Amino acid sequence: MPTATSKSLYRQRWWMPAFSLFLGTLMLVAFWIGDSISEGLVSFGIMAALAAFLLFGRSETVHGLSGPGRDERWTKIDIHATALTGMVLITVIIGAFLVEVAQGEDGQPWSQLGAVGGIAYIISVAVLRARS
Repeated sequence: MPTATSKSLYRQRWWMPAFSLFLGTLMLVAFWIGDSISEGLVSFGIMAALAAFLLFGRSETVHGLSGPGRDERWTKIDIHATALTGMVLITVIIGAFLVEVAQGEDGQPWSQLGAVGGIAYIISVAVLRARS
């Protein structure tokens, strides 16, 4: 059981900046493999700037996004933001699928993304219901 002095790894101040640099490195490697090193360097630069912003930003919003100092209020904000993001993505995926089908295409990969999202939602509801 975590105590007040032993925060979870993802709740440490450096977690999100380090994760941003890790993603930037993955992007750099992927672009490098794809023979587009300049785009990889730009992507890494953007992620490094995000890491610096998260590490050195002083606003409450930055601290809420980066993990440390989160309380019940931030947990509620995060849940609502995640739900809204999910609704936006579901709407975009359905819309893109319909546009593809209307243009005589097969709707891929939008139908696959929609199926994964729907299955994840059903499993999440079942698991959370069983836990409550």
